Amino acid sequence: MSSFPLFPDQASVSAQRVDAVYFGLLAISAFFALLIFILLIYFAIKYRRGRTVDRVIRRTDYLKLEMTWIIIPLLISFGIFGWAAKVYFDLKTPPGDALEIYVVGKQWMWKIQHPNGVRENNELHVPLGRTVKLTMTSQDVIHSFFIPAFRIKQDVLPGRYTSQWFQATKVGEYHLFCAEYCGTSHSGMIGKIVVMNPPEYERWLLQGVARESMAVSGELLYGKLSCGTCHKSGGRGPDLAGLFNSQVNLEGGAVVTADRAYIRESIINPMVKIVQGYPRLMPTYRTQLTEDQVNEVIEYIKTMGGGQETALRSVE
Repeated sequence: MSSFPLFPDQASVSAQRVDAVYFGLLAISAFFALLIFILLIYFAIKYRRGRTVDRVIRRTDYLKLEMTWIIIPLLISFGIFGWAAKVYFDLKTPPGDALEIYVVGKQWMWKIQHPNGVRENNELHVPLGRTVKLTMTSQDVIHSFFIPAFRIKQDVLPGRYTSQWFQATKVGEYHLFCAEYCGTSHSGMIGKIVVMNPPEYERWLLQGVARESMAVSGELLYGKLSCGTCHKSGGRGPDLAGLFNSQVNLEGGAVVTADRAYIRESIINPMVKIVQGYPRLMPTYRTQLTEDQVNEVIEYIKTMGGGQETALRSVE
């Protein structure tokens, strides 16, 4: 991991595309700045005071010239917008086979958990050439997950999930920063990304300290909190089997998708979205579960296959 070069390494598939937009804008700006500078110098010399030149003001139709300097910059602007928008939307749309890793921002550290339960603080180990999707939230204030070498930066917000994906292309260690001022020790909220060859990463993952997978931890929490007492077939709450990514009918006729954000909200703020046909009995678990534990419960609910497309109002 180099210190602070003029330009960080290009260590992800998105880095070259982001840099191409950046240098493209720089080249276009430099071209027009140079053109204007040269013309400015030329006319300043040609029409300088005391120089014998034709200074007669003529009224002429400049419509073609005016349309030219309107249409050409407009087309250039549209081209830049389309180019940058394509890069942006690709950066925000992870491939379906991505390795999902959870990130929780906390004053002043990054807490990271892999699907098999391995946890890291201020470090993230990832395999080379594998698409990685980060599902992130904050335990306190707004943070921003920034990896310069990957050219990605995503705000991490309390009370909701944000996501970012990348695919590393170079083995090595790379800087990780919080790019949003988050309090007195903001400058110390740093870490590193460790990119490893896939076999080495698998060995590291197996040797990591993990009590159990996130889904197993979530199942234990589910049982400890007696969630199954209500969330079963014929119970006071809806059956959660087959819930994840299903369609949920709410009071008032609204329909939502039971994605990760919906399930989290149902755990933390159960009265916000009430499932049609069920009473308002669900307590909040805002103070009983950490963000890590909420993620684990969600991972367990994702594994609860089969069953009808029912809805979650909360997790008891």
